[in-house]
Amino acid sequence: MRILLTAILALSLLAPMAGRAEQLPQSPLGSHSVQTKYPKIVLFSTSWCPHCRAAKEYFTRNNIPFINRDVELDSAAMELVTGKYKSQGVPVIVIGEDAKVLKGFDQARFEKALDEVRKKK
Repeated sequence: MRILLTAILALSLLAPMAGRAEQLPQSPLGSHSVQTKYPKIVLFSTSWCPHCRAAKEYFTRNNIPFINRDVELDSAAMELVTGKYKSQGVPVIVIGEDAKVLKGFDQARFEKALDEVRKKK
């Protein structure tokens, strides 16, 4: 009985809103521009690497979006690191479309590289 009364009360509260829903104006599609605060950032890493972990934690703590590619699980990522980026170690951080490639992780060096890429846009 109590559940029935609760349901009736909920419906009676929502009923007046049902007629008004059609009258409310909608915002047009595309009216909100989404600005990306960061360029594309790809982190080539391994699960056991302490410097990779530090980079992941820094990005996460600072809400910096990044793509993590584990070179031990992803053979294409390993080929990029050793071939294209000429590195035998991780982490390798690629900012933008190869605008900056950092070998190793240092917060100050990353922030400087990020600023340089942003200024080029």
